[in-house]
Amino acid sequence: MTDKSAALSWKNYLELCKPRVVALIVFTAIVGMLLAVPGVPPMDNFIYGTIGIALAASSAAAINHFIDQKADAEMARTKHRPLPMGELSSQHVLIFAGVIGAIAMALLIIKINALTAFLTFLSLIGYAVIYTVYLKKMTPQNIVIGGAAGAAPPVLGWTAMTGDVHPHALLLFLIIFVWTPPHFWALAIARREEYAKVEIPMLPVTHGVEFTRLQILLWTILLLVTTLLPYLTGMSGLIYLVSAVVFGLGFIYFAVQMMRKKDNKTAMRTFGYSIVYLMLIFAALLIDHYFPLSLS
Repeated sequence: MTDKSAALSWKNYLELCKPRVVALIVFTAIVGMLLAVPGVPPMDNFIYGTIGIALAASSAAAINHFIDQKADAEMARTKHRPLPMGELSSQHVLIFAGVIGAIAMALLIIKINALTAFLTFLSLIGYAVIYTVYLKKMTPQNIVIGGAAGAAPPVLGWTAMTGDVHPHALLLFLIIFVWTPPHFWALAIARREEYAKVEIPMLPVTHGVEFTRLQILLWTILLLVTTLLPYLTGMSGLIYLVSAVVFGLGFIYFAVQMMRKKDNKTAMRTFGYSIVYLMLIFAALLIDHYFPLSLS
């Protein structure tokens, strides 16, 4: 194998991991780890937990590539992925997913704790199998139900530090769970023709674009209310509260713009903002945790 072909092969395997998605997953998991402890977290748990969760998420992403390869080949957004392009075989993808998934589970069981390993395995199966194989093609509420798997990382991070599921960890779960539908439906509106082509019943395909835009607006309002809970329960302080309100109103602004302009460009801008929004919300939680603002 030449250096060029080796580099191409590694690039293809890296693409299987959906690095941007995994980066966001790992970031929210790390925030969960840091919020679980008052100061510096135990470094062994932090490092092994991060690696284990990242590998598990990468394994789920690779399985998703394998299962969705036929639909991916017909969609403009995904037709250049390694499997549709013939750059990797199905066997190679499954072996890759199995190996990194096994390493993830071994790390979490041996170096972290059984609860974190169990919950990570459930989230992997929830996304790679239950969502991708069944929910995705079964119901237009696929992303709402399947969003539970994507909302798990901060809980996994928390349990990696403490060994139990704290109510504050569940608040982090709830924020991502409520964030997921308006985030993904914005993309689904812009790509609705592609989803219709491969018979995936996304909400704008089954219920129309106008109905989906209204749902996005309603969910962003619910999201703003949900993000107030960490402050109302004493989990966070004023820095987070101000951030949650400002960023939440920004999300609502984009949802209103989608109601007004009704074009795919605005939908994609909303989708892009939703990613930045989640990062900012979790960053605000972290800043507030380590640098709380006191009124006294």
